[in-house]
Amino acid sequence: MENANNANTEALALLADLHAEVLALKQRLAGLESVREELNALKLQVTALEQSAAKAAATPAPVSEEDMIAISAAVAAFLGVRARVRQVRLVHSSAWAQVGRMGTHASHHTH
Repeated sequence: MENANNANTEALALLADLHAEVLALKQRLAGLESVREELNALKLQVTALEQSAAKAAATPAPVSEEDMIAISAAVAAFLGVRARVRQVRLVHSSAWAQVGRMGTHASHHTH
């Protein structure tokens, strides 16, 4: 009979340990779920920021008055007469950089 009591006591102790492990796993799972929800919220924020950045990049920045004055002066110096600048827009092109590199390479003497 004593063996049966020892077996029952060991079974109850094992059951209590398993119950404690299940509770610990539930708490851990709840923590992971909250982290997942935070991550999903952050992903939504990143997506919104990326979309707003793409819209901002698509919208050209206005040309400042100082830049317009400098452009007008450059046009007047090039043409030799005062000219009226009606529109200025930014063109993304690597042509200026390419021409500059070609000039630099052409100026070097390679023998």
